[in-house]
Amino acid sequence: MREATYLVYDVFTDTRFGGNQLAVFPDAAGLPEDRLQGIAREFNFSEVTFVYPPADPAHTARVRIFTPTSEVPFAGHPTIGTAIALHDLGRGAQMVLELGVGPIGCTVGPQGAAFATPVPLQIFGEPPAALVAEALGLPQAAIRSDRHGPVQASLGLAFVLVELDSRAHLAQARPQTEAFRKGAALYPAGLDFAIFCYVRDGAQVEARMFAPLDNVPEDPATGSASATLAAYLARLPGGPQALSISQGVDMGRPSRISVSVGPAGVTVAGQAVRTMAGTLFL
Repeated sequence: MREATYLVYDVFTDTRFGGNQLAVFPDAAGLPEDRLQGIAREFNFSEVTFVYPPADPAHTARVRIFTPTSEVPFAGHPTIGTAIALHDLGRGAQMVLELGVGPIGCTVGPQGAAFATPVPLQIFGEPPAALVAEALGLPQAAIRSDRHGPVQASLGLAFVLVELDSRAHLAQARPQTEAFRKGAALYPAGLDFAIFCYVRDGAQVEARMFAPLDNVPEDPATGSASATLAAYLARLPGGPQALSISQGVDMGRPSRISVSVGPAGVTVAGQAVRTMAGTLFL
């Protein structure tokens, strides 16, 4: 029987049982390749990370990220959580993690962790407001379009970014699976038509993220979507260069994500707190 130790962190929060859960396997080299997806499915968190020795010895580690249904090249809360987990295990404050989008530099300190991704923004499509509203279970009038219409964009993982007209409509959103299937067929990029919906007042954002086709009915904190939103809004006339994003409130798992756009790309920052440690038996 094989054994592997794991750690569980709540990410993008400094309070246990808030934020987004993440399981980290800090020494995954002995795990069978054909069991990784099953392990992620067993935890049923938004993501699980598996840490390996780096391909480049100058780097800290190679990190693979799995959702309950697939491996993904990049995600925000796994990067933040894994960096803090490795720091807690004695790694330095500065590290480079090899992800599917390339090496990402991370810094860990008393206020949590931060990383900057130089991956360029990609735009895959502009789904019609009627389809997005149907997927969210909202009237089409809830979709705000004066600043931008729905857009499918990516900094390594694609999301449909959609601004809503009110906090009330944000709270009322309920994913409609068949409409998500329709969207995934028409706009097949990244996750299956994952939607990051939000309301914004200046640099303050309240958001929710739904990816029901990837077994993530709702995500309490989505760093990759937050980074993508920051990069997209910064390109618009008068768009903000930094955002403070609140997510997970409607789930009872409040999260706080800080994102900013600068010469090095998009920087994502947040905290994480360890909640569990255990042993997996295979």
